[in-house]
Amino acid sequence: MMKVRIAGGDVAYDARGKGEALLLLHAFPLGLVMWDPQVSAFASSHHVIRFDARGFGGSPPGDGLLTMERIADDGVALLDHLGVSRAVVCGLSMGGYAAFAMVRRHPDRLKALVLADTRAGADGATARTARAAQADKARKEGSAAIADAVLPRLVGETTHKQRPELLARLRETIAANPPRGIADALAGLAARADSTPTLREIRVPTLVVCGDEDVLTPLAESEALVGGIAGSRLEVVPGAGHLSSVENPEGFNVALRKFLSDLH
Repeated sequence: MMKVRIAGGDVAYDARGKGEALLLLHAFPLGLVMWDPQVSAFASSHHVIRFDARGFGGSPPGDGLLTMERIADDGVALLDHLGVSRAVVCGLSMGGYAAFAMVRRHPDRLKALVLADTRAGADGATARTARAAQADKARKEGSAAIADAVLPRLVGETTHKQRPELLARLRETIAANPPRGIADALAGLAARADSTPTLREIRVPTLVVCGDEDVLTPLAESEALVGGIAGSRLEVVPGAGHLSSVENPEGFNVALRKFLSDLH
């Protein structure tokens, strides 16, 4: 694990492999460790880059809410640090929202886009209220309480039934994050922009991925993305919920590998 100073904060990152750059943006409330199965699969063919958003993993919280724009700008600053001009950007859930911010702010840095288990729309009033309550819970009861609150819906039925060791690992990852980092991210998620108008601005090859058991951003959300992004295509990952890349890494990696090979 390495660290780079970006805009007044230390950002923890990992970069390995050679070839075309693949920048991975993690989900809430996890960290770069969620991408381990993808690093194993793609570091032999790609320059795989990932980092902990501020307040997660090895990156301490920043000042105030963690905006999707902050994550996007940190990703681009990391690319600059590594001397990478353009990357295939793959974001899952919160990482997908950050990828939309990257489309708006740094379109010239994108070679292609992978949007996994995410949605274009902003939070409605109910979702914003729920996030505020969750942030309050994080501050009062700690990160382990957040793990217990989100895990039931974060992963699919198959994972709950068949992969207790994965559930335990995810709980550990979430519980290790500082409560303030979780609260800052919840505020940023609640305040994020509606990315629906951004869909028509996407000019690069785009893959949309969704776990077939995802209840947080169900298949209809992914279908709406494909409907709005010219030339995009959808891959559904079987036996996976909201964390498709973690729950069924083999299925996710097959879809990603095909997409990457089609870029050439």
